[in-house]
Amino acid sequence: MTKQLILRAQGVYYVATGLWPLVSIRSFERVTGPKTDTWLVHTVGALAAAIGTALLVAARKEESDEATLTLAVASAFAFAGIDTIYTARLRISPIYLADGLVQTALALMLISPSGRGGQ
Repeated sequence: MTKQLILRAQGVYYVATGLWPLVSIRSFERVTGPKTDTWLVHTVGALAAAIGTALLVAARKEESDEATLTLAVASAFAFAGIDTIYTARLRISPIYLADGLVQTALALMLISPSGRGGQ
């Protein structure tokens, strides 16, 4: 799988999951559990959608630059880390572990030798 395809998949995932709580906080909370600070959920969602948009723009190029790949990998590991830590602390729903797995897979694909092959 090429980096550009991985960036496109990550971009779509981030835009979709980022916009979801902005469009319907009710359905988002049905899946992820109740939230005490809706403004914070909206902020994280907006930031995820912004990152996803940048990744989608970058995916249109033939090659990815170092800054874009750093943003993609760092974002994925950041989300995965938060998902894992706060699920373990019983602060967020275990459904976030599924997101953590997706995030980890995206990051690992981008840094793997096979992910480098199709810049």
